[in-house]
Amino acid sequence: METKLIDLKTRYTEFKKENPKVRIRNAAEALEVTEAELLATSLGENVIKLNPDFKGILMRIEEIGEVKAISRNDEVVHERNGTYLNGSFNPHVSLFVGEDIDLRIFNTVWKFAFAVKDPFKNDFRRSIQFFAKDGTALHKIYLTTKSDLSAYEQIVQDFTNDDQYMDLDIEERVAKEKELPDNEIDTAGFQDEWINLKDTHDFYGMVKKYKLTRTQALRHAPEGNFAIKVDNSAMREVCNRAAEKAVPIMAFVGNQGIIQIHTGPIKKLMDFEEWFNVLDPHFNLHVKEPGIKETWIVRKPTEDGVVTSLEVFNYQNELILTLFGKRKPGIAELEEWRSIIQEVQDLNE
Repeated sequence: METKLIDLKTRYTEFKKENPKVRIRNAAEALEVTEAELLATSLGENVIKLNPDFKGILMRIEEIGEVKAISRNDEVVHERNGTYLNGSFNPHVSLFVGEDIDLRIFNTVWKFAFAVKDPFKNDFRRSIQFFAKDGTALHKIYLTTKSDLSAYEQIVQDFTNDDQYMDLDIEERVAKEKELPDNEIDTAGFQDEWINLKDTHDFYGMVKKYKLTRTQALRHAPEGNFAIKVDNSAMREVCNRAAEKAVPIMAFVGNQGIIQIHTGPIKKLMDFEEWFNVLDPHFNLHVKEPGIKETWIVRKPTEDGVVTSLEVFNYQNELILTLFGKRKPGIAELEEWRSIIQEVQDLNE
């Protein structure tokens, strides 16, 4: 083991003694390393490195039964209980499409997997955790009281990596492309294509086609109601109204390697320090409100009618949370959802 790795383990141990309640993500930031590197300091103790056979591992998770799926970025955490069903994999984007666990996985970003046992009360919290090439956490799967522990242990055994050395090949994160100057944008072409959209899934490709960032695209939206910038309180306003009126929503939270989706009602809303929270039995959402830079109401034409969303961005101009009304292809958007969005929009006029 190299001296620097021993040093990191020592630094992390001391940091935890001084900050016993700190989360590993925050500890990594404070120690100026990655979360994957910190986790690797416990290899041989409560952490096992798994083979990077992500398809193989994920397709076996159904055997465990109910688990808690967690995906997050720096500002928003999405937690959903359920079973991993209907997995499909291709070289670029893979899917799990179930009523509870609904994921879009961007395969090329994934690099590391670990099985983790965290001390918890008189037992352990067991999980399988996945990390990007740059060492940031992408997705974590925690066992619940309803999980099949023996199935979990068999998966860990089957995918344990022969190399349990803590030195990881961490790669630099690819730098973001700079925004095009406004005079280089084909604004007319972009706006025309937006107006003539047929499917919400085409929006991302359209933005890429015109070499725009997401917030830049919203700033160059067609005239009218297509993209309206609103106060950052809009997220909580929308959630409060959806909970009060029992309007089911869709909540999308993602990072560079995954998008996790909740579909259904939300009920128990609560503030804690700087976090706005949804705390329902099978779905938790945690939003760090001071991390919100911009919030937009966005409308996209489709063959099923206009689809309306609330898009929330951080100070790096990254999309951190998107809210829709519950819908499926071929079915028009809920009028109750449109009313909620319009109410919030009216508050900003």
